[in-house]
Amino acid sequence: MGAAKPLPDNVLELSWLVGLTPFMEQQALWEQISNPYIAPGGTVVHPPMGSEPRFTIANHGTTDPYTPWLTEVPGLRCPSDPGRGLPAQGRTNYAASLGDATALLLSNIDDRGNESGSGWQVATYRQRSRVSNRGFFRSRHVMKFRDILDGLANTICAGEIVTDLGDNDTRTRLVSGSTSVVVSRNEGGNQACDGDIDPQRPQFWKSGANFTSIALGGAAEAGRGFKWAMGRGVYGYLTIVTPPNSNLCVDSNGSENELSDGLYPAGSRHQGGCHILMGDGAVKFITDSIEAGNQSSRHVGDDPNNNLAPGSRSPFGLWGALGTRAGKEVIEEEF
Repeated sequence: MGAAKPLPDNVLELSWLVGLTPFMEQQALWEQISNPYIAPGGTVVHPPMGSEPRFTIANHGTTDPYTPWLTEVPGLRCPSDPGRGLPAQGRTNYAASLGDATALLLSNIDDRGNESGSGWQVATYRQRSRVSNRGFFRSRHVMKFRDILDGLANTICAGEIVTDLGDNDTRTRLVSGSTSVVVSRNEGGNQACDGDIDPQRPQFWKSGANFTSIALGGAAEAGRGFKWAMGRGVYGYLTIVTPPNSNLCVDSNGSENELSDGLYPAGSRHQGGCHILMGDGAVKFITDSIEAGNQSSRHVGDDPNNNLAPGSRSPFGLWGALGTRAGKEVIEEEF
């Protein structure tokens, strides 16, 4: 077989789902992931915990694919979603909740585990991440039940998402908002992409919509839920801002792509809503009409001129309150 060349690591981009595989009757898959994996062609060795989950289909190649990332895990699929096969790798209908604010969703940690930025940026990114990352999960940080101060029964852990069918569904293909309206900062940011919705078919984008530039593999591979092991962007983010089955929308800054900050709502192909997983393990069906506060509000953040003050209660009503781990909101309504 000859000497196999080792590949780089996963650059801290794994989703929350990878570590759950042993608990979903996928012990064999977990053994492949947690140990060095010699690709079928025998010319490369993928490291324990995998190579980059952002790999495109071309990156996997024909002789040295990292098979675990291409594996469709039955427990991660909802029977109501008909999406199957290419151009997806292994699909998922479940994503981790990052809360009710959308700035710096990747947090302030880079792909080597160090704080992002240089000079003054380090402190700025640290503060922005601390203030804005309000959900059950926080990218590239260890989170524990003790961090969920609002109570496990009152905090969304994860939720359903819809996988892309290649039909310009507003829930599964990314569009970039106006350059003058930043989703995470400006009033009306949640509506930044609404002008690209087809008025005749409001569940779909117009053919001339401002579809987001794609960093990895082309538009066909950048569908919602297309890479189960990828924790970032359209593949793994879930924001509790706009109600279930709302449209995707990312900030437009000239370099936006499928991994950018923005709105990544929950959704499903069930009629009228979707399922969410609470921190205590309860599964609840949330309707599209859940009380979601002032949808034109700015988000909570670190910019005193454009954000709500750090520590503010969620402006997005009951829905937003369920997305914060320590917002101190009082949950009085049934949901």
